[in-house]
Amino acid sequence: MSEHAIEFLRGWIGEKVHCQSQARIEKQAETLAKECAAKAAEVGIHLEDIQEEVGDIKELIASRLEEAAEADQHQQASIKAAE
Repeated sequence: MSEHAIEFLRGWIGEKVHCQSQARIEKQAETLAKECAAKAAEVGIHLEDIQEEVGDIKELIASRLEEAAEADQHQQASIKAAE
């Protein structure tokens, strides 16, 4: 995958992927994957180029959403423990 495609994907995920409840992760990942593919196409990056490097972008986004949700739960638990 080109460096341009990698930079695009990292930036896009950083901007769009935020903590979600576990129940919404799958639906949100699907929505964001479609949005990412459309935006990549707008800037001249083929979805195949991204998927060649990272596999299914929906799965990647879902993984990032899960990580964000887990981090948020951990942070909330730390805050409650400190109170």
